Amino acid sequence: MAKGRFRGASRPSKRRLALIAVLVLIIGYGVHFAWGWYGPGPLARETSFIVSEGAGMTSVSQELEASGVVASAATFRARARLLGHAGGLKAGEFIIPPHVSGSKVLAILQGREGVMQRLFTVPEGMPAALVHEKLMAQPLLVGTVAMPAEGSILPQSYGYERGSQRAALIKRMQHAMQKTLAQLWARRSPHTFVKTPAEAIILASIVEKETGKPSERRLVAGLYSNRLRQGMMLQADPTIIYPITQGRPIGRRIRESEIHAVNGYNTYAMVGLPKGPITNPGRDSIAAVLNPADTKALYMVADGSGGHVFADTLDQHNANVAKWFAYRRAHGL
Repeated sequence: MAKGRFRGASRPSKRRLALIAVLVLIIGYGVHFAWGWYGPGPLARETSFIVSEGAGMTSVSQELEASGVVASAATFRARARLLGHAGGLKAGEFIIPPHVSGSKVLAILQGREGVMQRLFTVPEGMPAALVHEKLMAQPLLVGTVAMPAEGSILPQSYGYERGSQRAALIKRMQHAMQKTLAQLWARRSPHTFVKTPAEAIILASIVEKETGKPSERRLVAGLYSNRLRQGMMLQADPTIIYPITQGRPIGRRIRESEIHAVNGYNTYAMVGLPKGPITNPGRDSIAAVLNPADTKALYMVADGSGGHVFADTLDQHNANVAKWFAYRRAHGL
């Protein structure tokens, strides 16, 4: 009986030991989980970090990991869900201190702590009229400004703080364009057609509006350079639209009368470059004009995918146009 009682008493003891071991593991993991959230992080030195407009936690956490702010994007998201403060991320540029905890990182990116600069973003190809509208509609900026000159602003994101002057922000955007244009102009190819930085901006604005595919920019620039050298009309549709809408979407098809309209922009009714830019071109479009592709192409037509089919001869082009019209009929365009 004593022997049986001894064996029976040992089983609860083993279960208790197993339970204690599990509890120790849970507590240890909990401490590790919490320490990873409230303890010091891996960032070695102060850095700035940008959250783009509309960015979500997944992409931001991945960028935090890539920047060395957090050790793991996945664990940062998990800790933020369980231990973090409710609320979304703010778009802007943030100063992240060295060795900042995950908890503090989230607080900074939510605008609850630290220094934040909001972002004013000018997308590539946004005309001056829409830049001006966006500036005037931003409630955290102050002051009234006139519409900036077309093509004078470099499309990118600019940090600003509450109460910043609109005029000062425009000045920064124009300085960025001047600086970028000077850098690219100094590295221009001897085969570029344009003779001045002003001509580069004009042609780049047409390239910007004519293609939505980055891979096509240099080819479109080469095509238009060929046309200019041969004294051909550029025949770029966006140059018809610009005098009508100042670069805003036209919202309809171009009318026959507008194709033949004579003004300083319509390249269907004139040879050479328009009298000015038709939008604010991005850095890549300017670079494409200053280093165009070596091509014999003189014609292009849409291919239905956002890009174009290019041709060296009119016969080739007419065949491509016929295919494009067939595509439009088949898709009800």
